[in-house]
Amino acid sequence: MDDFNDDEFGGPLFGDDSGGVSSTATTGATDRVSADPSGPGLSFDDDDTGSLPHWTEPPTGEMPKIEAAGNDDSADEDLDVWSTFTSESPVWKEGDSVDAPSGTLTRSDDQALPSDPTGELSWEDDPSSDIEVTGSTDVVAAAAAAAAAAPTAMTETVDAVAPREPARITIGTDPSGMPRRPEPTRRGGPPQRPPTAGVPTGSDKRNLPVAVFSGLLLAAVFLGLTMFVGPLGSLIFVAVALAIAGVEYFGKVTEKGYRPAVAPGVVAIVAAPLAGYWLAEFGLPLVIVFAFMAGSIGFIGASSIESGPMPNMAITMLGVIWIGLMGSYAGMLLDWSNGFGGGTNWGTDTLVLLAIGVVANDVGAYFVGSAFGRTPLRGWISPAKSVEGFLGGAVLTLIVMVIIGLQEWSDTWSDMSHLLMLGVVILILAPLGDLTESMFKRNLDVKDFGTLISGHGGVLDRFDGFLFTLPAVYYLFRVVEPYAAL
Repeated sequence: MDDFNDDEFGGPLFGDDSGGVSSTATTGATDRVSADPSGPGLSFDDDDTGSLPHWTEPPTGEMPKIEAAGNDDSADEDLDVWSTFTSESPVWKEGDSVDAPSGTLTRSDDQALPSDPTGELSWEDDPSSDIEVTGSTDVVAAAAAAAAAAPTAMTETVDAVAPREPARITIGTDPSGMPRRPEPTRRGGPPQRPPTAGVPTGSDKRNLPVAVFSGLLLAAVFLGLTMFVGPLGSLIFVAVALAIAGVEYFGKVTEKGYRPAVAPGVVAIVAAPLAGYWLAEFGLPLVIVFAFMAGSIGFIGASSIESGPMPNMAITMLGVIWIGLMGSYAGMLLDWSNGFGGGTNWGTDTLVLLAIGVVANDVGAYFVGSAFGRTPLRGWISPAKSVEGFLGGAVLTLIVMVIIGLQEWSDTWSDMSHLLMLGVVILILAPLGDLTESMFKRNLDVKDFGTLISGHGGVLDRFDGFLFTLPAVYYLFRVVEPYAAL
């Protein structure tokens, strides 16, 4: 502290014990505080601005006036901000065109940069910059170092950005990152053309004569079992049909990359209508719980998380609920011809009427939609299904129900109002079941779930409307009690 020279700064900042600090006038309006050992304290020279306001007085809002020292013309010149860094301002190289620069960065003093022994920094990748920088070597070196570090910093920034998640989950994959199971390769034959995303493969045309014959054959088998074997024969037909539908479903999702628990799923689908027939609603929770537990145990025994337990358990339970649980209501209806009905035909009669209504709805929608269909019902699901077809199926369903009532063909549903309610339930839920199955097929990018029934696809493709209609018809039967009108 002894080396500190107060005279350089106009005197001591603070007075000693013998005196204070006073001010001396300077040129212009600038005041300088100086030492005055004999003075009484801190003071300023008098000027035309008046005395300083007391600290308790409110602010005036005026800005203080600052004037440059001296009266020379240099005070009016612009402040040279480059003078802090270099003795000269950067200039463009003479003779260099702005539109067509030479692409080099040079030093006017011909001193080489640390990283450039030639004294010339060449911009090979970007010839759009041609500027001559003069002045301090430290400034130019710092600029070169910053330019060299910029790509690295940019690379680190880009690498730090997390990759975007895909907008759509790929079929057969787990959102948490499970790899997709490769589709099985076909042996022999020409290579298969990859299907267009979101567009089912195969032809949209149906063989109508073959489809009609297949439908009539199925109806004959069902009616024959119902008439000659009774409710148990109808139950066997339902269980076999659901089992085939379950095999078709699990086979198709496996082909598309999923790994469902096939054995527990198929067993649960077959057990559901049997439990509904013998245990009614009380047996269905047992089927669902045991199917879930069996599937979970299978995935617990897998070797690693690569088995994808969560998405594959979900796809397994989808089949159990969609095919098994919804189909189980056929078994509960048939029980009303065995246990609850005391040997009557209430359950089998209701199931036959349901089948007639679903077929009528399908036929009406097909013919009216083919002839007059212009407005898609849900274009992204199935462009072939139209609003006109839906209305045609609804009208034909109600007409068939009216004919059954007028002809008194049903011993259980004899009241016309009950038959109309049954028709309304069918005309709403049968197309909904058809749309749901078409939506799943569109998501899997397949035409049909199977090819067992010629002209119809698979069993699941044929009975999709029944699956949605069965629960609603069962509860309508329980609430309306059409048999009570007999």
